[in-house]
Amino acid sequence: MADPTPETRARYRHFLPIPTRWMDNDVYGHVNNVVYYAYFDTVINRYLIDDGGLDILKDPAIGLCVESHCSYFKPLAFPDPVDAGLRVGHVGRSSVRYEIGIFARGEDDAAAQGWFVHVFVDRQTRRPTPFSTRLRAALERIA
Repeated sequence: MADPTPETRARYRHFLPIPTRWMDNDVYGHVNNVVYYAYFDTVINRYLIDDGGLDILKDPAIGLCVESHCSYFKPLAFPDPVDAGLRVGHVGRSSVRYEIGIFARGEDDAAAQGWFVHVFVDRQTRRPTPFSTRLRAALERIA
């Protein structure tokens, strides 16, 4: 498989600024690879709550991550803030594939990019369930 090339900011529909933290850096002086997945989770869930109306404590449906991937291109480090770009690559009946780019503030090319797949399930039965109308509309806006 060929190495992917970094996406640009223009390819994303929604952005969230995220501050880096001292604890994000590893012994090598840059943000540890696992932290990028936390950035993915943060931009996705902020969007679902703010734009999709998701109530993470009371909604009858919850999103479970079933697949994720990240490619790294350029190191990031505390104290520099990052911008997380978000778009939707596919919306199904109960699943969604998000595509995320992590950018150094002011940079046009992604420092890292990847995808994250949620399957929405009933909170009690854990069986797949369709999106709410409001959530589907929010996902389609950034598709």
